[in-house]
Amino acid sequence: MPVCLLVSEDDAHKPIQLHHQQSVILGRGPETKIKDKKCSRDQVELKADCNRGFITVKQLGVNPTNVDNVVVGKGNQMSCSLVIEAVLHRLLVLTSYKPHVAHLYNQVTIKPGQKLYMVNQMYPYTVKFVEDTSTPRSATELSKPLKRAHQMSSEGNGEKIKSPANKTSTSHTDHHRMSDDSPPPKKTPPSGSDKSESAGHWSQGLKVSMQDPKMQVYKDDRVVVIKDKYPKARYHWLVLPWDSISSLKALRSEHIELLKHMQRVGDQMVQQCPDAHKLSFRLGYHAIPSMSHVHLHVISQDFDSPCLKNKKHWNSFTTDYFVESQDVIAMLEHDGKVTVKEGTSELLKLPLRCHLCRKEQPTIPKLKEHLKTHLPS
Repeated sequence: MPVCLLVSEDDAHKPIQLHHQQSVILGRGPETKIKDKKCSRDQVELKADCNRGFITVKQLGVNPTNVDNVVVGKGNQMSCSLVIEAVLHRLLVLTSYKPHVAHLYNQVTIKPGQKLYMVNQMYPYTVKFVEDTSTPRSATELSKPLKRAHQMSSEGNGEKIKSPANKTSTSHTDHHRMSDDSPPPKKTPPSGSDKSESAGHWSQGLKVSMQDPKMQVYKDDRVVVIKDKYPKARYHWLVLPWDSISSLKALRSEHIELLKHMQRVGDQMVQQCPDAHKLSFRLGYHAIPSMSHVHLHVISQDFDSPCLKNKKHWNSFTTDYFVESQDVIAMLEHDGKVTVKEGTSELLKLPLRCHLCRKEQPTIPKLKEHLKTHLPS
C-alpha cells in the first residue's frame, strides 16, 4: 500500500506521514513548527485514503484553512482534488445551491499537485504518495478492522488496538526489538554492515516494533503504545512518539507538549488496567537507554516477571537511573534540555535493595522471594 506524506512547501520540517484511514489533527505546534497564534493547535483534521490517492480535510480552527483558493470552512469537510471541482464548488456557493454544496464537500478530493494552506493562505503543504518499503502485512492482517476507542486525551481521539493488559508471557512474537536493559541478540551482522547505524541493529528495534500492529495497544496521531517485549513487571508498556527523537539528550523546549501528551496517554493506560486498584505504577525514562528512539516506560511496581533476571534490570527501574516523567518535563521547562548527572551509569552496579522497604538482598532469586511479601493478596 502507498504511504501518504504531507510535505511542507516551506521546508519547515520533515514530511508528516498520514496513515491509511486514520485521522490526524495538526495545527500550531512542534510537529508543524508553526508558531502563528492565528493557527489553532487543532487547526485541521486530515484522513488519508492511500489506496485511492487523496486526503480528506476538515477545518477545526476558527481562522480559514484553504485548499488552493477555496476556504474549507470551520466544521466542513472536503477533500482536495481537481481545481475544476474547487471552482465548481465556489460557483455552487454563489448560487446558494446548498444541497449540492454539501454533497460536493464529501466528494471533492485533495490530490498531489494541489496545495493545502494551513491558515490564512499561509503555511502551504502538498500531498505526496510513495510506495511503502517496509515489510508488508499479510492480507489477513490488512482485512482486520481497527476498533475505535474512547477519547484518551483532551487533545484528540486515538485508537485502542488491543486490551491494555500486558501480563508476562514466555512466548514472544518474532520482532527485532528488545527492552532497554536486555542483552543484544546473538546474531552475526551482515558482512560489511555498520553495527551502530544499520537499520537491523538491535538498538534500532523500537522503530520496528512501534510499526507492528501485533505490538500496538494504542495509537493516535502523536504517539503509539506498545507492550514491552521483555516486561519487567506484570504490566509494562512503552509510549513512543511518531516523531523521530533519538534520546533524552535530543529533547528541547518544543517537545514539552509532546511529553505531556505521552504522560497523559500513560496515565490512561494505568487507569484502564484491570489491576490499577491494587497495584502502583511509575512513569519515567531510563537516563541512559540502550535503545534508540525516546520512550516512556509505564510499569507496575510489583516487578513480578521472569524477564527480570539481573542487577542491571532491577537497578534501572528502582534507582535514580529511572527518571520520573514529571522531572523530565520540569527540566525542559526550566533549562530547555535534559541533563544526565555524571556517574549515572554506576547506579546499575548498586546492591540489590527492595524498592519498598529498602532491605538489601543477596541475589535476584532472594529478592523475588522477598518481593512476594509485598504483593497484594
